[in-house]
Amino acid sequence: MNILVTGGAGYIGSVAIEKLLMLGFNVFCVDNLSNGKSKAIESPCTFYNGNFGDCDLLEKIFSSNRIDFVFHFAGEANVPDSIINPSKYYLTNIIYSINLLDKMIEHGVTKIVFSSSAAVYGNPVYLPIDELHSKEPINPYGSTKLVFENIMKDYASAYGLEHISFRYFCASGATSKHGESRNYESHLIPNVIDHILKKKNEIYVYGDDFETIDGSGVRDYVHVEDIVDAHIMAIEKIKRFSGKKYNIGTSSGFSVLEVIKETENIFMLKANIRIKKRREGDPPILIASCKLIKSDFSWAPKKTLIDILISTYEWRKNPLY
Repeated sequence: MNILVTGGAGYIGSVAIEKLLMLGFNVFCVDNLSNGKSKAIESPCTFYNGNFGDCDLLEKIFSSNRIDFVFHFAGEANVPDSIINPSKYYLTNIIYSINLLDKMIEHGVTKIVFSSSAAVYGNPVYLPIDELHSKEPINPYGSTKLVFENIMKDYASAYGLEHISFRYFCASGATSKHGESRNYESHLIPNVIDHILKKKNEIYVYGDDFETIDGSGVRDYVHVEDIVDAHIMAIEKIKRFSGKKYNIGTSSGFSVLEVIKETENIFMLKANIRIKKRREGDPPILIASCKLIKSDFSWAPKKTLIDILISTYEWRKNPLY
């Protein structure tokens, strides 16, 4: 089977390619390297350097290769930045993604798994959040994810598109080969680990006045390998469960300060914490209910927060990452 991975030089995409190649799939990747790294592309993956929404490039990819399935990871994914610069998010996450769908349909490719987000839910009304929870995004990033979920629904009705959306909670952790490697890192765990590795002098905690156990925001941290396992399972499940949306999390949450404390305990170092004001668009708590994917896929996370922290440490201490 031939699988196209958009955003394959990025974090989750690179781990997906790693796993797909191990399983014997033929893999193709398109990435413009705006956030991804070319060294993250493993051989023998066929790499196309360019924008996943470039119609000419997409025509080349689909006309030159018999693509059977698409994993769509590419897109803009920074919540605070989406509030400052929403135009970029609507262009990339919606317009470019429509270009991708149109080229897929034109070339008879009708299967796609989409990287959506827990940001589609907005502030939780109840916890844990299940897939029936109201969808009221509080930032443009979440809005674009929800819009594209609905676009795929319309394409299914009109063109027979088979699609599954995975609503990630906090993707984290690393494999021995691939992890988070961005030009600007806004995620908590890699920043905490960089502090432990003495690459950063302090850790910023954005908000200590949320209505949580210690005032800091609570998130559901799920290992990137567990996320990719769900995608691989979707290859066989898509026909039966096309159109469904699934949470990907662990059904448990840790506050920012709890994550820092756990890191201190593991590595026996004291963190230098600096409290800053809340970031606009950050909900106080996001915890997933994963009952639906457990029922349909028999999927459950295998990795713990400790696994996430240690694997991130092992990855980020490598000077070549």
